Amino acid sequence: MNREYKFNADGEILGRLATKVAVALRGKDGADFSPNNPDLSRKVVVFNTDKLKFTGNKLEDKKYFKYSGYPGGISQRTLKEYMVKDSRGVLREAVYGMLPKNRLRDKFIGNLRLYKGEIR
Repeated sequence: MNREYKFNADGEILGRLATKVAVALRGKDGADFSPNNPDLSRKVVVFNTDKLKFTGNKLEDKKYFKYSGYPGGISQRTLKEYMVKDSRGVLREAVYGMLPKNRLRDKFIGNLRLYKGEIR
């Protein structure tokens, strides 16, 4: 059974939208939910990711870190810089952190499609 869920991120708060998307990806909102037999046919589409909202001072205070593996190879950027570069990555990282930390996480995140603007 192919199920596709669409979410409009316009005016939504990042964490609240990420929880809705994570629940839809896992299938926890369905009556036939089973953690040991996941429904990997669920597709989730989120559009208008560049119009996400943030509460408090997160745009300036929240930092994302990336480590290359080499000494001195850590780099950081603020949420504001990350949103300018690619707003889809911010939501993808938030949803990825909310999925279970097991072998299925990469399969679930593969069913997530993110778009910066409107979709037709």
